[in-house]
Amino acid sequence: MFQFRLPQFNWSLPTGGGIKLPKAEVHDVEERPEKRARTLKHLLKANHINHSVIYNNLRFHNHLPHILGSAYILGADSDQINHIYEAESRHLEPWHDSPGEISEHDWRDYLGKREYQRAFVDFFEDQLVKHGYDWQELLHEFLLQGKEPLINNLIAGLGHPLIHMGYAQEIGSRTVAIESLALAACFYNEWHVYLDDPRYTKPASNPTDSLFTIVDRISRDNKFDGLFDHQGSDNISTLLANPEASAAALEYWNTWELKRPKEQFAESQKLAVALLVAAQTPKDDRTDHPYDFFAVHLLTSSHAVRVLLPLLPARFHLQFIRQWWLFTLLVYIAQLRPHINIDTIKLVELEGRDWKWVTKKALKGRYRTDAHFVKALRSMHEASKTWGDPNQFYLKAAVKFADEFGGWGGFGPRAEALEVEEGDGEGRGERRYSGQGDGLIAA
Repeated sequence: MFQFRLPQFNWSLPTGGGIKLPKAEVHDVEERPEKRARTLKHLLKANHINHSVIYNNLRFHNHLPHILGSAYILGADSDQINHIYEAESRHLEPWHDSPGEISEHDWRDYLGKREYQRAFVDFFEDQLVKHGYDWQELLHEFLLQGKEPLINNLIAGLGHPLIHMGYAQEIGSRTVAIESLALAACFYNEWHVYLDDPRYTKPASNPTDSLFTIVDRISRDNKFDGLFDHQGSDNISTLLANPEASAAALEYWNTWELKRPKEQFAESQKLAVALLVAAQTPKDDRTDHPYDFFAVHLLTSSHAVRVLLPLLPARFHLQFIRQWWLFTLLVYIAQLRPHINIDTIKLVELEGRDWKWVTKKALKGRYRTDAHFVKALRSMHEASKTWGDPNQFYLKAAVKFADEFGGWGGFGPRAEALEVEEGDGEGRGERRYSGQGDGLIAA
């Protein structure tokens, strides 16, 4: 009987406590012989060969591995996977030559320079050969080693390096792993200092173990009043440039007291869902699209954290979830600190709708080629499987989101000017976005 080999993660043995979670299921498409897996494997490689990982003036991200992986894991057949590839790849761009090559002795000199994306991919592929094509060892060297390891900056670029890394592990793809390293290198920014420099981690004056409590405090804190007059990722650079406001934000970052890391990580995943599905933007800032484009990245990056945590040495665990919390904190403040009304999830009437219904909406509904929509639904489903769902919180949130979704909001006026309309292969327009100035670039 055929048996496929699960990739063995060779990152160093855990030290200390850490957060003990079962490994996420690996759908090793490199080894599985069935048609669905072969289709996905070939399309991932086609995307890697033909399309750059960053496009549209180096502002947008190539999401094909995310939506293809999500659809595959949700059970899409080969025809559905091919349809997604055709719809999503229409607006992508071919590779362009980098200004120069990158070598082993100078690769860190090019961190944050997106115009070197092709050179970074070439460099990491060359390094893969040196590691005997063991891509887990490649990740170990370039993510975890050195004075300022790349792992402490995976939230840059709206968390896409982190999300991409999670999909590489879930579908067992060294092709996607190479791309995730390139994204981490290209979007590297100054935020790493908060994790790398211990001076930024200090006891808070009013600590709590609950992220919901901290978010509620932030929503009421007048130190952030009047900083911005609209939503949008540009607000993050404004926040961090303001000494008083940035100090207050970092105080809240340190307020999260990790006494019970596993339970608190579980709460963080509920918070990620609530910020997408139950957050209520101030009335004057609402649009026809109530679901926040930036909040969905908090959820999908939280899922990536869940995938990667069991694979990381335990000494990285607390910093890793604190990195996600920093990302969430900055986005929450930038999006004008919306109030969370958890009752909008709790009071959902399921009326017989279950995870099969949610999966059908993801694979066959109107927005089946919207990568963020599909990823969000799968992230909620995976969270329910990780923690259990006795009160049907995750199911109700997914049903509400799938039923109500009509597009993405949360963009400021400058962002609206940067939007472009892209067809989704069904004759419908799709909103795409690029933020500027602070490393939060998305599409």
